[in-house]
Amino acid sequence: MNTLPARMTAAPPLRPLLLLTGAVVLAHVLLLQAAPAQWGVATDTPLTLRPLITRSIEIKPLSPEAAPPAPPPVRRPIRPSASISQANVPPALSLPAQAAIESIATPAPEPAAREVPQASSAPVPETVPAAAPAPPTLVAAAGALSIPGSARLKYSMTGRSKTMDYHAQAQLDWQQDGEAYQLSMVVSAFGLGERSMTSKGRLTGDGLAPTRFLDKSRSERAAHFQPDKGKITFSVNTTDVPWQAGAQDRVSVFVQLASLLAGDPARYPRGSSISLYTAGPTTADTWTFVVEAEEKLSLPAGEFIAVKLTRKPQRDYDQTVEVWLAPAIGWLPVRTRITQQNGDFVDQQLRSTEKPL
Repeated sequence: MNTLPARMTAAPPLRPLLLLTGAVVLAHVLLLQAAPAQWGVATDTPLTLRPLITRSIEIKPLSPEAAPPAPPPVRRPIRPSASISQANVPPALSLPAQAAIESIATPAPEPAAREVPQASSAPVPETVPAAAPAPPTLVAAAGALSIPGSARLKYSMTGRSKTMDYHAQAQLDWQQDGEAYQLSMVVSAFGLGERSMTSKGRLTGDGLAPTRFLDKSRSERAAHFQPDKGKITFSVNTTDVPWQAGAQDRVSVFVQLASLLAGDPARYPRGSSISLYTAGPTTADTWTFVVEAEEKLSLPAGEFIAVKLTRKPQRDYDQTVEVWLAPAIGWLPVRTRITQQNGDFVDQQLRSTEKPL
């Protein structure tokens, strides 16, 4: 019968444990010596530290010769507009009919708004250019219309009013910048006073597009073109009239005529007609001009070959309007003659051309 205590019989022997621990340590040492390179640097190769070497790189700018060429500038194509017109002299058309300066070519009262007949057309024969220098011409596009550069024209005028003969001077100032224009006609006579007509507006593919026409002597009267509202209104107490595409006033109408012939003279042969809806200071009406023959004119400014256009009376109170357009000065009017039904007239002839200020 065993009489030892229970805790002494359960303790493991010490020697076998020490032998087992030594075997495990020896196995690890052998394993590390056999395959050290699998996890790091081999034990038989001494580990040496190498110095860190750095390099600096200098970036030099490219020489002008080596630089790649800059791309060429993009040129936007010029989009041709329908054309633009030649300046014209507002022949004393808008000068009233009382004594003194009031009597220079004022039409009798006209009924408001008439239908606009379409213009017929065909070519004008080639003209012989006169020796006078022509103002520079801005051409928007080959075709229907062509507008001249800014210019100043001076005229000598003779006339008769109520059996009284008189002499006067007139000056036309035409200015445009390719988008907008201003056209003014001033007539003055010693002892008779002064009368002016001014047209302002835009240059479009259809030519001149007036926005305001002012007729000024002893008082001011104006017509306002409102295409957005489809009407033309007046400063005096008269009825509005419908606005029409291509509508002109009594000054711009002559510039528009000149522009049509300058743009394509072959469209307007002798016998063809051009109709333009034209507003004055109190109403509007259709003016129809018939293209007539070329003529050689001897004027204060020299000799000119010009194409004549005539507006003949349609009613008892209408005027006869004759205008001569000269290719040598950009188809601007070199002469205008307006005759009343009673025989009164005004004859305006070119005296000189100048560049505007």
